[in-house]
Amino acid sequence: MRGDADESWFETHNFLGSQHERHERRTWMVVALTAATMVVEIVGGAWFNSMALLADGWHMATHAGAMGLAALAYRFARRHARNPRFTFGTGKVGDLAAYSSGIILAVAAVMIGWESLQRLARPLPIAFDQAILVAVLGLAVNIISAGMLWTRHGHGHAHADVHKHDHGHVHHHTHHADHNIRAAFLHVVADAMTSVLAIVALVAGRWFGVVWLDPVMGLVGAVVILHWSIGLMRDTGGILLDMEAGGDLAARIRTDIESKEGDRVADLHVWRVGPGHFAAIVAIVTRHATDAGELKMALKERYPLAHLTVEVLATAPKGGGDSALRET
Repeated sequence: MRGDADESWFETHNFLGSQHERHERRTWMVVALTAATMVVEIVGGAWFNSMALLADGWHMATHAGAMGLAALAYRFARRHARNPRFTFGTGKVGDLAAYSSGIILAVAAVMIGWESLQRLARPLPIAFDQAILVAVLGLAVNIISAGMLWTRHGHGHAHADVHKHDHGHVHHHTHHADHNIRAAFLHVVADAMTSVLAIVALVAGRWFGVVWLDPVMGLVGAVVILHWSIGLMRDTGGILLDMEAGGDLAARIRTDIESKEGDRVADLHVWRVGPGHFAAIVAIVTRHATDAGELKMALKERYPLAHLTVEVLATAPKGGGDSALRET
């Protein structure tokens, strides 16, 4: 009976990030702020017959949709965190949403690049004063939104800082990153960057007549956004495909186990099941009397493994005897 057993042996499979609720709440707030600004720009553009306002409003609509996807992913993951139908929990729902956001970012970058090329070939008259006002308004909204979405460990792409765990090994932030909040953050940063580039180009066009600088800045922004989107899809795609994660975590586990003479790792898999959560399957061949349960507890104490399966194949010493298989 389960009630008679030690509860610590039973897995919960709840692999949500440590700041899941905070990220969910802030993402919804940014969605609301972006949507409100979008409505104001679209209505204002239609009322004042300003294509600049209309274009920026619909541009913000795409980002509001992408961030809404991120917020819905947080909600879904939280509500189904203990649903047994999800074998390893819902920790990867955010990565799926982030991968989708990466695709949206890439599409937006291609559209911006194509439109910029067309403007270079066939320049259109620009209402500089209105366009500058729109760009400044968009920049202000995006700075506020970026501040709300920023989290030190949520954006491992932005820096190469590392920190040490208690066991003395260096571990990169990106392995603990919440890619869903990173995707939402990238959307508002992409918007902010395009606003800054637009302001520079529009001011130069307004005062110095270099109208061609506007589409050139559009091309620069498109290239940078495309680069970000590819990085986001690469990181989240690897997680969705269960590529080995945790940096050198697997190598450290292997070295640790094989440091005992006569012990060899026959099979080892390490993958990420949620922000900051890793799962592993370890199979060892040993000549020693090794209890799988004790080895499992020792490994979980040393390494950030939220879910671990250990299999021990005890081979007989030279001269005969039977082998035994123990698993936990």
